[in-house]
Amino acid sequence: MSDTADVQATIEQLWIYPVKSCAGVRLEEAELTDTGLLYDRAWMVVDEQGEFVTQRELPRMALIQPSFKMGQLVLRAPGMLSLHLALDAAEEPATVRVWGDTVQAYDMGDIAAQWFSDFLGPDAPGPLKRLRLARFDPEVRRPSDPRWTGGREAGTQFADGFALLLTSAASLDELNARLVGDGHAPVDQRRVRPNIVLGGLQAHDEDRVGALCIAAEGGDAVIEPVKPCARCSIPDVDPDAGQAGHAVGDAMRSYRADPRMEGAITFGMNAIVLEGDGRVLRVGQRVSADWRFD
Repeated sequence: MSDTADVQATIEQLWIYPVKSCAGVRLEEAELTDTGLLYDRAWMVVDEQGEFVTQRELPRMALIQPSFKMGQLVLRAPGMLSLHLALDAAEEPATVRVWGDTVQAYDMGDIAAQWFSDFLGPDAPGPLKRLRLARFDPEVRRPSDPRWTGGREAGTQFADGFALLLTSAASLDELNARLVGDGHAPVDQRRVRPNIVLGGLQAHDEDRVGALCIAAEGGDAVIEPVKPCARCSIPDVDPDAGQAGHAVGDAMRSYRADPRMEGAITFGMNAIVLEGDGRVLRVGQRVSADWRFD
């Protein structure tokens, strides 16, 4: 941790998303692993062919709320009895696909499959009426794209491609100012699904910093933003209603076309873990970094 670094910030929020594309869990502290925060995107909903399913296809996934209780992942959804899964449970080996990666995983069994099918299936298109839940196999290595990691080895579980997503409070404030100016209600961080939200920055400073040193419990942790996060339709899904709109995407398109991504709309930065496997991150911890000059 350097007091002379260009940028001084703090961790303002921590989030994990235990089941990919379902609701997040806001935490006061989280263990950092070399593939991201512990239990982040450790589970994933798939169709009968093992292909991953997200809010892009099924916006009601936003209504599935995870929590942790006595060594279990507990999933709740409107009109459903809660589903309880042991954190170390794994049923049969399965092969699943997330984006371009085919990986070995574990199927979580027929009860979990029925629960997701019962909640999401009635409104789903035909191929998505029967769903299953997969668990990432921690023995499997799913590498991030070396074109963005500078050739360094870095991995993730079922996240889209990188261990962490980094945003700032100021970036969301900027988005909300534009939404309100267009006559829409402001949104919260759930729309952009970060893992780490930084306070003390100017809007989108996270786009411009190098490796971030975090004064974590037990010693410093180091993460590095490596790729702008290109945005799809998920920020337009209302997390309280499970319905898609268009206001957030329209606002982002008005100012977030990113030349680094050939004009794609970006918000936040994907990051990799350089140091700190096993360290505990907490809200309020100090963060320092230098500006990156590419």
